[in-house]
Amino acid sequence: MKKIYHLPTCDTCKRILIELDAPESFILQDIKSEEITEEQLDEMHELSGSYEALFSKRARLYKERDLKNKNLQEEDYRKLILEHYTFLKRPVILNGNEIFIGNSKKNVAAAKESIHG
Repeated sequence: MKKIYHLPTCDTCKRILIELDAPESFILQDIKSEEITEEQLDEMHELSGSYEALFSKRARLYKERDLKNKNLQEEDYRKLILEHYTFLKRPVILNGNEIFIGNSKKNVAAAKESIHG
C-alpha cells in the first residue's frame, strides 16, 4: 500500500508533502475529514510494532487530559488514536511494507529515499 495519513491544515504536513513529492500512486488521507479505521490503525501497528510509536505526545489533548501522568498501555494508545485524530503522530507514510512515522528530518529523508529510490 502507498498511503500518507496527514492533516492538510498542519503546516508541517504541508511542507513534508511538498518535500516528498509523492507520485500520484500514493493515496492521501486527511485524518480529520476521513477518520482512521481500526483496520488502518492495525495495519500501521503491524508495520511499526507499537501503538505508542504512532501516538503523538505533542497533541493538545495529551496535555489537557494530563496523560503524561497516567500509565498508558498499548491498548490505551490504540483507543486514544481511534478516539481523536490529533493523537496520531503525523504524517504516517506507508510505502509497501515500510512505514515512516512523524516529521523528524531523518524520518522524512528515509521516506523520500524509499519513495524515489
